[in-house]
Amino acid sequence: MAFARILFAGLLAATLLACGEPTKEDILKKADKVATKSALEKALGKPDDIAKLGPVEKWTYKASNGQVVFLITGDSVAFEATTDRKN
Repeated sequence: MAFARILFAGLLAATLLACGEPTKEDILKKADKVATKSALEKALGKPDDIAKLGPVEKWTYKASNGQVVFLITGDSVAFEATTDRKN
């Protein structure tokens, strides 16, 4: 009986960890070779934040260990950068 409880607790913990925010590396891997705005949204979903300055958009995705920022000009993904999580 104790073994079943320990096994259940371990499976529950693993499930909860799998449901958390992705890492920066996970986000970059999903967005690898993405060239257009629509393809980026299809790969990653809606960004957590969008900032606009004229024709340039900055899409920010939050990660468990920081964030990933994509600069978009027109319909093209022009640049990507990461920042670390501040404690």
